[in-house]
Amino acid sequence: MTTFDNDRLQQSAKDHLWMHFTRQGSYADHDVPLIVRGEGAYIYDVHGKRYLDGLAGLFVSQLGHGRTDLVEAAAKQASELAFMPLWSYAHPSAIELAERVAGYAPGDLNRVFFTSGGGEAVESAWKLAKNYFKLTGKPLKHKVISRAIAYHGTSQGALSITGLPGLKQQFEPLVPSTFRVPNTNLYRADTITGGFLDGSDPEAFGRWAADQIEVAILNEGPDTVAAVFLEPVQNAGGCFPPPPGYFQRVREICDRYDVLLVSDEVICAYGRLGEMFGATRFGYQPDIITSAKGLTSGYSPLGAMIASDKLFEPFASGDAMFAHGYTFGGHPVSTAVALANLDAFEREGVLENVRENEASFLSTLEKLKDLPIVGDVRGAGYFYGIELVKDKAAKESFSDEECERILYGFLSKALYDAGLYCRADDRGDPVIQLSPPLICDQSHFDEIHHVLDSVLTEAGNLL
Repeated sequence: MTTFDNDRLQQSAKDHLWMHFTRQGSYADHDVPLIVRGEGAYIYDVHGKRYLDGLAGLFVSQLGHGRTDLVEAAAKQASELAFMPLWSYAHPSAIELAERVAGYAPGDLNRVFFTSGGGEAVESAWKLAKNYFKLTGKPLKHKVISRAIAYHGTSQGALSITGLPGLKQQFEPLVPSTFRVPNTNLYRADTITGGFLDGSDPEAFGRWAADQIEVAILNEGPDTVAAVFLEPVQNAGGCFPPPPGYFQRVREICDRYDVLLVSDEVICAYGRLGEMFGATRFGYQPDIITSAKGLTSGYSPLGAMIASDKLFEPFASGDAMFAHGYTFGGHPVSTAVALANLDAFEREGVLENVRENEASFLSTLEKLKDLPIVGDVRGAGYFYGIELVKDKAAKESFSDEECERILYGFLSKALYDAGLYCRADDRGDPVIQLSPPLICDQSHFDEIHHVLDSVLTEAGNLL
């Protein structure tokens, strides 16, 4: 086993490493947590302490850690062809993976455009939507509609689609022509609808939320709106599933106004919801799916935009070209790892495991609703959010001061110290997010519950 000089690494990290979405000042007087090894559903720090990976890294590690089959697939491909771009040339693993992914995708989503990751897939989808409409005689169609509190990426275009003002303000001006509609947080239906609906009728709330997309299209002018970007289960804000009939109504609206429906499945695809794609889970047909993360279970970076035959048709002949691409999109090693990852999915019944255990995972988490600090537990598959409240009866959320003191000042560290790696997040109302590897079973659910019950009880005493 590799040994590490913690003191040297700590100093080097503080001198040179710029971490992502991290308050660097938090580590001025504290060590940076150093994760050095993973095995199955667990990760280990530099001191040998074990943590249950309750977030699958970052919604990524579908098959867990330490998979020698995926490592061997990477090594074999690298020894044969380490790199080749997909710019006017191709290589076998990219071709085979494109066929495999298209075979899983619903309907006529047969065209796979590889990227390095999820944000690039979202960028690619918006660019394709604009390019497609220009080539088909509707050049004014360029605007995008997405949902409040939704996260779609950090690049300039994807960040423009994102519905989180706190992440956007410091980078403005961004790409113009993006607009927000309400999300599907049923727990907050009364607030979202201005008291019109209280959430007691999920189908009515779903119809109302979907209809707001039509309102936005009409407000902007149907001739100017190119696409609607929606996650099957919205991540930011804490895992909002779609109410019954929601996506079917959205599909009707998009068809009526010739607007593309983009299913952003960077998190939800590849088994997270018990199907290869969330669109399949919830029974709707998108025009584009954006995906990444679980495609390789994190063993190599890769994303994919999957488009319908209709969207590919203007580029299929003549001199038309989608003038867009990435150096590492469809990297040979990454596509080979993805093929091995999908082989393992089928060989080991990973989707079946999620479907068989989903109900028990949810019921285990719902026991936490006995705690005064827990207002709601929601999600699907192996993807859940636990919304925290100051007053359960009134659904009163934390103040900014309480978020800072309890969510960041206490919970994040306490959960980690207790051996659970997960996410404490306040993009929207304060939540704990859970998204463990898809290999987990009841023993892992019980371990998650044990830690959360103890730590959230202590957090409630701080209010």
